[in-house]
Amino acid sequence: MTTAPDQSPFVVSFDWLNSRIGEPGLKIVDASWYLPAQNRDGAAEFAAARIPGAVFFDQDSIVDKTSNLPHTIPQPAEFARAAGALGLSESDTIVVYDGPGMFTAPRVWWLLRIFGAGNTYVLDGGFDSWKQQGLPVETTQAAQPVPAEFSPTLNDRAITAFEQMRSIVDTGSSQIADARGPGRFTGVEAEPRAGMRSGHMPGARNVPFLILSEGGKLKSIPELREALEASGLDLDKPVVTTCGSGVTAAVITLALQSVGHRNNTLYDGSWSEWGGREDTPIVTGEA
Repeated sequence: MTTAPDQSPFVVSFDWLNSRIGEPGLKIVDASWYLPAQNRDGAAEFAAARIPGAVFFDQDSIVDKTSNLPHTIPQPAEFARAAGALGLSESDTIVVYDGPGMFTAPRVWWLLRIFGAGNTYVLDGGFDSWKQQGLPVETTQAAQPVPAEFSPTLNDRAITAFEQMRSIVDTGSSQIADARGPGRFTGVEAEPRAGMRSGHMPGARNVPFLILSEGGKLKSIPELREALEASGLDLDKPVVTTCGSGVTAAVITLALQSVGHRNNTLYDGSWSEWGGREDTPIVTGEA
């Protein structure tokens, strides 16, 4: 994989992917997922049009079904079954995309990588722009994936669970980077999940995921570093990322990894867990 010196090593361009569609060992994954307010249906859009050969990764169903929280990480065997059913192997080169770009694809990039698929990348730009540029689009019925064997090796050190998160808030042992928008972070805007408290964890920094991309493309490494540091993060210290349900937190994770930061984890329960409990401290206003 070759990229420009100032670009993330974890993204690929339209030209790169377009020239390789159909190559053996290359798999393409549509990871589009949307909030209700966006009035878009990722599965329906995939059924209507997709990058040729793509499969659809349903972020609402490939989860830990024993949890009452959305988007919790499945057990390795469960993830392996789902990935294998999509025709994915941990040894494949996998390119993940979403509609607008740098929205929900990084979550599946992160999932595949923590389960051992180390050659997984995010498509820079998103499918909306891909279509606008007249690049190949498949509109016939999506073919059934040829099942594959996915052998998972979970890197559980990349995940922060609730008790660890509580300790981080209590001790300040890791910086907390919250990907939600400023309104939700400060508590001015209500959470999209009914009845959930607004605000943020004590000590958290607001790093809205939208500041890390432009036009659906991840910013350059110098720009990412500037944005992360301007949000109050010390890139020489550990970071745990969080958001509403663990999806857009992965955009921060992607940015951190891109600038060479390795001491980072993602809080699995995110605000759905923290804000949904009655025994967790919450503050409002600016960080």
